[in-house]
Amino acid sequence: MPQKRVTSLDVAKRAGVSRTTVSFVLNKTSHQQISPETVLRVQQAAEELGYVPDESARALVSRRAQSIGLIFSRPTVRISSDIFLNQVVVGLLDVVHANQMRLLLDVVEDLDEKNTYVNLVKSRRVDGIILNGPRFDEQALDYLAENDFPTVIMGSLPQSHFCSVDVDNVAAARTAVEHLIHLGHRQIACITNAQAPFTAAIHRLTGYRQALENAGLPYSADQVRFGNFDPQSGYTQMKSLLAGPVRPTAVFVASDVVAYGAISAIHEHGLSIPGDIALVGFDDVPMSNFISPSLTTIRLPATELAVKAGELLLDLIQGKPQEPCQVLLPTELIIRQSCGGKPS
Repeated sequence: MPQKRVTSLDVAKRAGVSRTTVSFVLNKTSHQQISPETVLRVQQAAEELGYVPDESARALVSRRAQSIGLIFSRPTVRISSDIFLNQVVVGLLDVVHANQMRLLLDVVEDLDEKNTYVNLVKSRRVDGIILNGPRFDEQALDYLAENDFPTVIMGSLPQSHFCSVDVDNVAAARTAVEHLIHLGHRQIACITNAQAPFTAAIHRLTGYRQALENAGLPYSADQVRFGNFDPQSGYTQMKSLLAGPVRPTAVFVASDVVAYGAISAIHEHGLSIPGDIALVGFDDVPMSNFISPSLTTIRLPATELAVKAGELLLDLIQGKPQEPCQVLLPTELIIRQSCGGKPS
């Protein structure tokens, strides 16, 4: 026979208090005047009985869904190959589980649809949203801003009033390209991580361009290709660069996952890395230390970004003021074999 579920009434009887008091204590309803002794007695009774709160009941008491949404604004087919996103999910799960909440994942592919977030918020029981990898042209975000819905951006949107967590993509990309220049390269190409509407792609391309200009090297659009989050795009765009009239001696690929495809194309062309072409990536996903050659890259603190975004969102949901609201975390250049420099 299945064991009977322990209820808040069982906890109330064990602690010698009302069921309402149990609800206030276990749901941390701070405005109720309950003595510390009573709080401790209820908590001990719940622990002794192995009481697990009913999430639907908690939601009714708090008028919250006890869940947050993680939204990816890119085609579903691109998500499966993006290893970086796995680290984001792990970081957010740590936060939501520590706060007895749930994480809902969803994908928004049609960003031109004005009701995208209206439908999402109304049809999903979430208390707030984390948007990963925003685009410049996301008009649908206006609904969230107009309704003051708790929202945190993982990335950045110019002139946005949303709270955000990001790295300085421009400075990090500039550091990657400056390293290649320091190694003596003058023909340096770039493959972005994504298409132009994505803010991170534009910012990393800006950093690439700044590094060239600061070194007195010409910027040429012919040496730039746009990736699309996956290895296939890196492979295709690297083959395009190799088919051009001027073969680069180095390439900055603004995503490790995209760089894996570029490496395959270089090897297929009969060229060596870093002997013929040096390579620097971006993200430092775990696999980058184990491919051959191991990938020099910019370490982006993916898990830490997710944790900070989750903490920011929970504070917004609870009505806590946020200062600062835009957070930048540090990056680091990790030197391995693919650039020909001295390993870190």
